[in-house]
Order: sequence, then structure tokens, then C-alpha cells
Amino acid sequence: MDASLPLRLPLPSKLQRSLRDLTVTARLHGRVLLALTSVYLIWGSTYLGMAIALESFPPFWLGAIRFLTAGAVFYVVLRLRGERPLTRREWGSAAITGFLLLAGGNGLVAVGQQWVSSGLAAVVVASMPLWMAVMLRLGGQRLAGAEKLGLLVGFAGVGLLHFGGELHVKDGPAWVIVFAPVAWAAGSILSRRLPLPKGPMASAAQMLAGGAAMTVIALGMGDPLRVPTARSAGALAYLVVLGSIVGFSAYGYLLRNTRPSIATSYAYVNPVIAIALGVAFGGERPGPTTWLASAVILGGVVLITRAKSALPSAAPEPAAERR
Repeated sequence: MDASLPLRLPLPSKLQRSLRDLTVTARLHGRVLLALTSVYLIWGSTYLGMAIALESFPPFWLGAIRFLTAGAVFYVVLRLRGERPLTRREWGSAAITGFLLLAGGNGLVAVGQQWVSSGLAAVVVASMPLWMAVMLRLGGQRLAGAEKLGLLVGFAGVGLLHFGGELHVKDGPAWVIVFAPVAWAAGSILSRRLPLPKGPMASAAQMLAGGAAMTVIALGMGDPLRVPTARSAGALAYLVVLGSIVGFSAYGYLLRNTRPSIATSYAYVNPVIAIALGVAFGGERPGPTTWLASAVILGGVVLITRAKSALPSAAPEPAAERR
């Protein structure tokens, strides 16, 4: 025997499977952590970015330009990398979920941000997991005791924000922003149930579909477009690249590979970041009732998200890697 050759002992098949599952688990946890960090930090800053972009762009034109640009770039890159085109059925699913997530969720946030601060907008959107829990319960899923308590606490905070906080004293139809998390919750649930393509192609299709819907809405409303300031154009570029391509793709990955409660956990991190950035760079000054409502809403969200396990079984290969 050649002593220079390394000695290789065969591993039992059960041990090989365990090591393979451990590798998949570590890889999945690492990607989930990266996706969560992206959604937490980037989406927390997009509220201020939208406030700056809205200085020059009407709400639905802002969303139309943002998501059509991001979706087109993303789609072309993915096709060049060999991703297959969508089927007619998948485009139909992308149209439904893209409308709810973007035209409904993001569009109504932009409309509301014409009158409310970026921090307050983030707090309103933080109620999204509450609406998701309600929809899942209506769909037949049983809720744990902590989730029921979280719903009561969270919606108490929403009521306080609406009737006694900053949202109550704003002029204009600022109240429409309350429906944004409802639309986003519905789109998130359907994104897990409707036939969408595997991997990031689903995000590209949803952005294209949502951007197209927002274009139709903007044209129907007759909103004029004007030459943007450099400040607003820079904010729009930030929203396209980081807020849409990076952030939306990370959220799509979380929806496919974690439980809804984990994918939506950004809701109680984003408001903290949004309020801090609004105070530091936007000159915003949230009132005491708004701070109290924020704490109550986030408390309810924490109760809901902590009642669910973080990840599905690690043994199967992650869905985003199956072709």
C-alpha cells in the first residue's frame, strides 16, 4: 500500500444523510439570515426614500416607474441566465399577487405618505402580520393562544393610532394607508398558494405585473409627470435597485422558504428604522400617542411571530434551488 495516499474510510449511509441534511440546514439558515437582514434594513429605509421621491413624482407614477424598471431589468437578467419564461397560468398568478402587493400595498402607502410621515407609514404597515393572521384564521388555520392575544393587542394599537394618533389629525385621505397592509397580507398569502415560478423569477413577474397595474391607475387618475429634482431622482434610483430588486427578491425568498410569521417579521423592525431615519434626516417629530400606538402594535406583532417556528424541515432541498 502506498503510504502517501490518504486513508479514506467509508461513512455509514445514515451518517452521510445526516451530514447532508446539516449542510442544507446551515445553508438555508445562512440565506434566511441574509434575506431577513436585507428586508429589515433596506425596507426600513424605503419609507424615507419614498417621502423624498414623492416630492417630484405622483404616488402611482412613482410605483409604476419603480417596479416596471426593476422588474424589466430583473426579468431580462434572469432570462439571460437561462431561466425559462412564465406560463400563461403563472403570469395570471403574478398579475393577481403583483396587484395586491404593489398596486394595493405599496401604492396605498405612497398615497398616504403625501400626508403622513415616513415613520407613521411604517407603523401602519407594521400591522400587516395582524391582518395575515386574521386571513389565515378565516381560511381555516387554527391560531395559538399567544396569536389570539397578539391580535387583540395589535389591533388595539391600530385603533389608538387611528383615533388618537397622528393619523387622526392629518388632512386629506390619509386613512387610505390603513388598507395597504390588508392588501399586502392578502398578496403574501396568495404568493404561497398560487402557481408562481420557482426562485426570483416570481419576484420579477410580480414587479412587472404590479408596475403595469400602477401605470393604468396613474393614467386613469390623470396624474401629471414633471421633470424630477436630482434629490427625488436619486431616491427613485435607490428604491429601484435596493428597495425593489434586492428587497423584494429577499422577501420572495423568505415567503418560499420560511413560515409566513418569519417572512413578515420585518414589520416590527422596519418602523424603528423608519422612525429613526425620519427624525434624523427628514425632520419628523412623532407625537406621544403615535409612539404609544407603535409600541402596542409591535407588541402584538411580536406575540404573533414568536408563536410560530422559524423554519420548515431542513431535510428537503430548499424550494428556491429546485428546478
